[in-house]
Amino acid sequence: MNQPLAYVHPGAKIAKNVVIEPFTTIHNNVVIGEGTWIGSNVTIMEGARIGKNCNIFPGSVISAVPQDLKYNDEDTIVQIGDNVTIRECVTINRGTADRMKTVVGNNCLIMAYCHIAHDCIVGNNCIFSNNSTLAGHITIGDYVVLAGMTAVHQFVSIGNHAFVTGGSLVRKDVPPYVKAAREPLSYVGINSVGLRRRGFTTDKIREIQDIFRILYQKNYNNTQASEIIEAEMEATPERDEILQFIKNSHRGIMKGYFKSN
Repeated sequence: MNQPLAYVHPGAKIAKNVVIEPFTTIHNNVVIGEGTWIGSNVTIMEGARIGKNCNIFPGSVISAVPQDLKYNDEDTIVQIGDNVTIRECVTINRGTADRMKTVVGNNCLIMAYCHIAHDCIVGNNCIFSNNSTLAGHITIGDYVVLAGMTAVHQFVSIGNHAFVTGGSLVRKDVPPYVKAAREPLSYVGINSVGLRRRGFTTDKIREIQDIFRILYQKNYNNTQASEIIEAEMEATPERDEILQFIKNSHRGIMKGYFKSN
C-alpha cells in the first residue's frame, strides 16, 4: 500500500493488504476491504464503500457526486460488494436523497466505459459489457447480463437472470428469466443458456417458458395473462416471482414478442 505516487487521505480506512498503484487518489470517508487492488489513475471519492478482493482498473471514478440537479450535497454513498471487477474508465455515482446510496452487489463484472448513475441498485453476479449505461434509480436483479452499449432508462427494473442484447434501449421493465432484444425492446425467449449454466433443470426451464408463452404469445393483456398464469400454472417460486414482478412494475413491462430463429 505504501505507494509514494498515490494520494490517500488520512481519513480513508484501507485494509492493510490493499494494493494501490501510482497516480491514484483516494478521498476522505472511503472504506476499502482486504485483498482489493486499485489500478493507476483511479479516483475514489467520498462515500465509497468497497468490499474485499475487488479489482478496479485504471481511469475509473468511484463515488463522484450525482449528475442530478436535485442533488443538494446529501451525505450519500456508493456501496460495492466483494469480488467485483471494475474495468477501465467505469464511472459509478453516489446516491441522492431518493435512496441515499448506489449499490453494486457481489461477484459482478463491470466492463470498460460503463456508467452506473445515482441510486441504482445492482444485484449479485451481474455482467455489464462495454459501454453499458444505467440512468438513475434503476433496480437490477441477480445474474443479469447487459451486452455491450445497452442503455437503460431511469426508474426501470430488470429481473433476475435476464439477458439484454447489445445496443438495446431499455425503456420498460424487463421481467426475470427472459432474453430481450430488437427495437423496440421485445421478448425473444427465455434465457435458457444462462439458466442451464446456473443449474435450472429442463423441467423448470419448460415451466418458465410456458408462463411467458401465456404472457407474450397469446394476445392477452398483462392483467388477463397474470390471472390465467395464477389460475392454471402450479405455484412455484419462479411463477410467483414473475407474477410479483409484473404486479410491482411502475413503468410497465416490455410489450413486444419477436420469434427468433
